Amino acid sequence: MSNFIGIRHEDKYPLETRVPLTPKHVEWLVNHKKLDIVVQSCDKRIFKDEEYVNAGAKVADNLKECSVIFGVKEIPIEVFEPEKTYVFFSHVIKGQPYNMPMLRRMMEKKCNLIDYEKIVDEQGKRLIFFGKYAGFAGMINTLWALGLRLKEQGYTTNLLKLKQAHKYHSMKEAVDDISSIGQIIAEKGISNTVRPFVIAFAGYGNVSQGAQQIAGFLPIKEISPEKLLALHNRKMLPDNIVYKVVFHEEDLYEHVDGRPFDLHEYYTHPENFRSKFEKYLPFINVLINCVYWDHRYPRLVTKDYLEKAFKKGNLRLTVVGDISCDVEGSIECTLKPTTIDDPIFVYNPESRTIKMGCEGPGLQVMSVDILPAELPRDSSTGFGDVLVNFVKAIADADFSDNFEDLDLPKPIKKGLILHRGELTPDYQYLSEYLFK
Repeated sequence: MSNFIGIRHEDKYPLETRVPLTPKHVEWLVNHKKLDIVVQSCDKRIFKDEEYVNAGAKVADNLKECSVIFGVKEIPIEVFEPEKTYVFFSHVIKGQPYNMPMLRRMMEKKCNLIDYEKIVDEQGKRLIFFGKYAGFAGMINTLWALGLRLKEQGYTTNLLKLKQAHKYHSMKEAVDDISSIGQIIAEKGISNTVRPFVIAFAGYGNVSQGAQQIAGFLPIKEISPEKLLALHNRKMLPDNIVYKVVFHEEDLYEHVDGRPFDLHEYYTHPENFRSKFEKYLPFINVLINCVYWDHRYPRLVTKDYLEKAFKKGNLRLTVVGDISCDVEGSIECTLKPTTIDDPIFVYNPESRTIKMGCEGPGLQVMSVDILPAELPRDSSTGFGDVLVNFVKAIADADFSDNFEDLDLPKPIKKGLILHRGELTPDYQYLSEYLFK
């Protein structure tokens, strides 16, 4: 048991400035939960060292005196200390090969690992996440990229007023800009060249909800996937509407043998399903991808489809905001994750190559893989507002107890991947990935 809590600096990405707990949260933990908090000094964090000092924390170059350490992203393997508890996004639950050395090192050091991604309620719903902020930033970036791409195609629009998400001081500033553009669209309409203008959202979870919230500051009218197919046959359409279509699993996939779609079967046996999304693609201008994907699942947009549509000259799809960002995954033309300082590329369907920026023939893709880091102040605050409620319980837990006897809130215990260096029961499956 320890009352010394550490907050480490982030070192995976140069532009990662988020924190798991803000000075406001630290002040509450110090004053109301009587915890001693040590913050690792950092000159790039969105909240300054002085703010943490004023909140009652100690700032130090290292976290040697802390037995529980909170971070955001993965931690370098040389940093782990024996028998300490680490709480961060480990990105190991799919057996990701690039993080197996980190997991092995934690096992060697007999560490405890709690992963935010697996802190869930009884229904399996995640409780602590940045996902909605990924949606916020992803939608802002996609609209920004759309303005650049349309200009490259010869159409100057008010979207050029937008900036990339991280260049705004707060989300409110971005919302103000998008709202003003929405007002102009409502009053003056949309160019015939892109009308009807359709934004499609693949997925409906936290990420999608965040993206939809941002899109909602445009003059949006939501329609069903079925109505999307009929939309382009209508002769008279309003010129001041942006159409929104949200796709659920049953809209995206179908059973290979023609049986009715069954959601449970889809998630337990995805190999029995194929995508039917291609029939909608000719009618979509912007696609926001927010679906979960791994190699077992069908793809939504394939390289073959894009090549065929591009050669026929009927590729209406202008920009993909691939917030899910699975390389060559559900959006097969996402050939790489992009960075905050180099966020977009154009995919050429004929050569199947990419060119960074917004120039060249093909499809614009935005695939930044740490999107919440573009809104670090807002996202850190929202994340910490939930995490702060569990910190005291984690600090007070006696990790020397047997796993069955550990006194932890159920959601936290569900997120405990390693206990004293051993895989806990729900994560025994990871043993097969450790030495691949």
